[in-house]
Formats: sequence, C-alpha cells, structure tokens
Amino acid sequence: VQLQASGGGLVQPGGSLRLSCAISGLTFSTYAMGWFRQAPGKEREFVAHISQSGLWTYYADSVKGRFTISRDNAKNMVFLQMNSLKSEDTAVYYCAGRGGSLADYRAVDTYTNWGPGTQVTVSS
Repeated sequence: VQLQASGGGLVQPGGSLRLSCAISGLTFSTYAMGWFRQAPGKEREFVAHISQSGLWTYYADSVKGRFTISRDNAKNMVFLQMNSLKSEDTAVYYCAGRGGSLADYRAVDTYTNWGPGTQVTVSS
C-alpha cells in the first residue's frame, strides 16, 4: 500500500494550494480518507475526513469554510483544496486512509495507512 501526497509549497497569507494524494495497493473505494497536519513541536492534528463514497465530509473547526476535501474514486486520489491560508496553517500535511470504521475520524490512531507528507509553508 502506498500513499503519496504532493502539492505543498510556499504561499503567501491569503493564498491557495491544492494538495493531492495518490493511493495504490488497496481497494480505494472501500477506504475513508483523512488529511492531518503536524507543525514543528506540535502533535499531529486532524484537518479533514471524507467517507468512502465522498458523500460525507468533516473538518476541523480551524479550517472549516476555508478547506475542502474531495476524492476521485476512479483515479484513486484524494484532494485538499486550501484557500485563505494563514501562517498558522504552516505544517507538514499527511494523507491517511482507513477501512470501514465507526471510530472517531479525528483520531490519528484510527487510520491504518499513511503517506510521507508534504510541506506547506504560509509566509510573506
């Protein structure tokens, strides 16, 4: 199983980035997906979650209204559109997957598959 996130970079406050995560080695349509982030010196935190079908999405309060998670099950990809970026969004962003589970989607340890992360830096 491989997850590979891309699309990170340096952006000015107020700008936008779109992260992508390509997944291989599993039946993607049976996996719910999440995005997490980890800033220096901080614990990894939940950002967004999308259900297997894409019908249900959930967001951390800190990104609600600015970030949008989506998926393309035909292409085995999940995306995170990030708008109105702030300096506090600076972190390494990780995509993660898990099979059918009723566990808390915000909990890091409920996800079984992780990618290596992509750096997002918001700075002027």
